[in-house]
Amino acid sequence: MFLPKGQFRRGYIQSWNVTLERELPGAIVGSVAYVGTHSVRQLADWDINAAAPGAGNAGRPLAQKFGRAVATNLLDGMIGANYQSLQTTFDRRFSGGLFLKGAYTFSHAITENDESGSDSGGTTLSWNHPSVRHRNRATAGYNRSHVFQMSWLYALPFGPGRKFASGGPASLLLRDWQVNGLLSSYNGTLFNVSASGTSLNAPGNTQTADQVKSKVEKLGGIGSTVSFFDPLAFRSVTEVRFGTTGRNILRGPGVVNVNLSVFRSFPMGERYKLEFRAEAFNATNTPHFGNPGTNVSNMQLSPDGSIRSLGGFTTISSAAADERQYRFALRLSF
Repeated sequence: MFLPKGQFRRGYIQSWNVTLERELPGAIVGSVAYVGTHSVRQLADWDINAAAPGAGNAGRPLAQKFGRAVATNLLDGMIGANYQSLQTTFDRRFSGGLFLKGAYTFSHAITENDESGSDSGGTTLSWNHPSVRHRNRATAGYNRSHVFQMSWLYALPFGPGRKFASGGPASLLLRDWQVNGLLSSYNGTLFNVSASGTSLNAPGNTQTADQVKSKVEKLGGIGSTVSFFDPLAFRSVTEVRFGTTGRNILRGPGVVNVNLSVFRSFPMGERYKLEFRAEAFNATNTPHFGNPGTNVSNMQLSPDGSIRSLGGFTTISSAAADERQYRFALRLSF
């Protein structure tokens, strides 16, 4: 890795937002906001020794001049990104101790790579040869375009001054309980459909598949023998060229999750308060699956064009390690 000649120009980030909030009919407080950011001259490791299609290691630019046939990264502020979003919220407080808060975000993020930064501080690019540098810019893989969340807090109507069990033994047992919850729902992350780069023979660049159907059908299968999307919509590339697909053209499984909790406070005079908490994360024990296998070259076809083996392509065999968990706690405040 080396730095460009001359003065090094640092990048910067621009951000802007505008929000409108007002009370709506039905005692609902709502807001709508536009939020955006624009990153300029962010650091990237650009392999200036990437080869053109068919050139191989011997055809790398620095191999022809100096005999250097390995990756040679230039760290420079050369990439950008932007984020645009519509963000809405609404709150509703009920007289009986129930409070609802909801939020919905519709967003779009565009980047030039999804990888985290390297040791040098820059992100690496998938396409490095000047003729295909433009292929890096696409929707960010981490972009979840639709995110909805609904939380609630309900102080149960039992105990002194409440609707039920205002006195007696029932009040001692049922008073000061609070039930909370959070529902989250958002779509999955994006991914490439990759392919073997043998025929491409362009070291320093990524190869993607050809898309041979105009529409890629989502089949929704989960498991090692069924497909999440149509595997026959793609083919490996056997010519000296890049595949027709780009970055992040398909989206993986979405997520629906519910967290629940129950609290009870125990006043201990004027100064101290003890609180009991019972919490359930992923209370419905719903599995949240990972993205499917993406390398079309792993699929094997029969001479008649039927699938002989998926080889992991289009299949989902992983899930997040977020099975249902319980947590109990006591909190003393003073």
